[in-house]
Amino acid sequence: MSAVDHTPVDHAPGYRAARTLPLRVEALRQLRRRRTMVIGGVLAALPFIVLVAFQIGGPPGRADRTTFIELATASGPNFAATLLFMGTGFLLVIPVALFCGDTVASEASWSSLRYLLAAPVPRARLLARKFTVGLAFSAGAVLLLPLIGLAVGTAAYGWGDLKLPTGASLPASVALPRLALAVLFVFLSELVIAALAFWLSTATDAPLGAVGGAVFLSIITGVLDAITALGSLREWLPAHWQYAWADALQPQLEWGGMVQGASLSFSYAVVLLALAFRGFARKDIVS
Repeated sequence: MSAVDHTPVDHAPGYRAARTLPLRVEALRQLRRRRTMVIGGVLAALPFIVLVAFQIGGPPGRADRTTFIELATASGPNFAATLLFMGTGFLLVIPVALFCGDTVASEASWSSLRYLLAAPVPRARLLARKFTVGLAFSAGAVLLLPLIGLAVGTAAYGWGDLKLPTGASLPASVALPRLALAVLFVFLSELVIAALAFWLSTATDAPLGAVGGAVFLSIITGVLDAITALGSLREWLPAHWQYAWADALQPQLEWGGMVQGASLSFSYAVVLLALAFRGFARKDIVS
């Protein structure tokens, strides 16, 4: 009589953790969601709305100062820079917080998170996949606004040099790489918002709480940065460096502010992601 093997079976035959939840599957799931289409539609429509506003109200202008907004109608590159200026600080925070803050919490609110883990998808892999896709959609949102702005502005105001608030200008051949660098910095500066929203998403079953919490804290840091009495302490706030991308559009490229801002954002993001992975690994998933 042969002995019975009581060794527990850890997983089904043919199971490979590395094959669970492919990126393309998660990306398609997120792409088909209504909020993705709404955000994409709003960002795509905004350049046309701004264009119509300029057509109705006339070119913007102020006697006391000159900003990118006052130069919006100078050329296509200027119009793109204006939209990037408008989006920095709040408008682009919303899609980043939404794509990264809604991803895990929404699964919990739909009571589908435990079924994903029962597939079984390892928890760390689940988070890595969801954050990667959320970050990719966030990058797409940050790029979409100035890209469509460039196309709309070129069609409306022509192709030309990028005029700067200082009175100088950059040739279009130089302005395009500089604008690309500015967009890259904006995305890097939003990493802290993405990681914060993602951490909150792993800690709550309410998607609105995760998204709203990230947006609210972004507003708070912006308010604190406006308090000059804080002095050098403001340099530890991500909001302090959010407009450092303008250094890329100077006649002489300046790296200092962008390097400090991107480094600070990346450092905060690493800590917040570590908290997200650590907390989720120990969390009792009941929904």
